[in-house]
Amino acid sequence: MVLNAQPITPEVRARVRQTARTDVRVDYYQLAFQAMGTHCRVCFRCGEPRLAEQFQAEAMDWVSAFEARYSRFLPGSVLSQINVAAGRAWVEIDPETEQLLQLCQEMVFLTQGAFDPTALPLIQLWNWKANPPVIPTPELIAATRERCGWRQVQRKPGAVFLPAAGMALDLGGIGKEYAVDRILHLALQRGLTNVLVDFGHDIRVHGQPPERGAWHIGLDDPARPGKCWTGLAVTQQAVTTSGDYLRAFQAQGRRFGHIIDPRSGEPVNNGCRAVTVIAAHCTLAGVLSTAAFVLGPHDGLNLIQSCPGVEGCLLTDTARLHTRRFTAYVTH
Repeated sequence: MVLNAQPITPEVRARVRQTARTDVRVDYYQLAFQAMGTHCRVCFRCGEPRLAEQFQAEAMDWVSAFEARYSRFLPGSVLSQINVAAGRAWVEIDPETEQLLQLCQEMVFLTQGAFDPTALPLIQLWNWKANPPVIPTPELIAATRERCGWRQVQRKPGAVFLPAAGMALDLGGIGKEYAVDRILHLALQRGLTNVLVDFGHDIRVHGQPPERGAWHIGLDDPARPGKCWTGLAVTQQAVTTSGDYLRAFQAQGRRFGHIIDPRSGEPVNNGCRAVTVIAAHCTLAGVLSTAAFVLGPHDGLNLIQSCPGVEGCLLTDTARLHTRRFTAYVTH
C-alpha cells in the first residue's frame, strides 16, 4: 500500500497573503507576514520596485507551499500523511522531502541524538499548554519512548515508512530554519544581496542594511524576556537562539520547559536557560542551538566547538559560556 500526499497550497497561500504588510523607505523594503505558526520578516534593499514586488510574491508563495507540505497541523500535508500511515503503509515523497529527511538524518548523527525529528509523541505527552498541566508517569514516558527514535525510520528512494503505529515526525527545530535558508537563497538568485530573513527569530542575513556596516541582532535575556542582554553584528551569518524561558508550566512545585530531551523522554533540566549559535546557514545554527540546549552547558559547548566556523554562547542562571570567537560579533 502506497499513499500520496496532496498539499493544500491555495488555501495556505491565501491565508499568508492576507496577513502581508510591506513598509518601503526609498529602496529598503520590510515585508511582514504570518506563516508556519509564527511572525515572518524579510528585509531587503532593491532599487527596482517591480523586482521587489516580484520577489515578495515569490517568497510568500514559497513559504506557503512549504507550510502546506510540512505542517503537522494540516491533514493534507506530506508530514501528516506520513504520520497517519505509521505502522501500516509506505508514503511516496518528492525529492525535496527526501532531501529534508536526509538532512534530518545527518543532524541526528551530528548531535548524537539530541536532535530527533521522531520525538513528537513525547512533545505531545508533555503538553505545556494543558490546563491543568499533567506530569506523565514514568511508565507512560517509557511506553512513549518506544515509539520514538530516528533509527526506526525506514527509507528507500522516493518513499518513507514509520514502522510502528503512533510514531510521528515533526520538523520543529529544522523546518523554519530550512525555510530561512531557502528564502535567502531565492533573494540572492534575484540579485538582492542586502537581505535579512527572520522567521520566528531564526535569522539569516547577507550584506548590509541601509547606513550600517552590519545587521544588528539583539539577544533576549532569559531572566528579563523582552530585554536584550547583548547584541550581535553580522553580515553573512545565521543566528538562532533556543531556550525554554517563555514556554513552560509549573506543577508539583517544579518548572517544566517545552524542550524535550529525546534521550530521556523528559523536559530538559540541566541548568541551561538559552543557547545562541552563529553559523553560515540557519538550518545548522537552529539544530545546534536546540541540541546544545538539550546536552547542557559542558557537552553543548563542546558540540558547538566541534563544528568549524560555528560560534555560540550558552547562558545558565549563574554563568555565560561561549566559544573563543563569539565575542568578535558582540556589539557594545
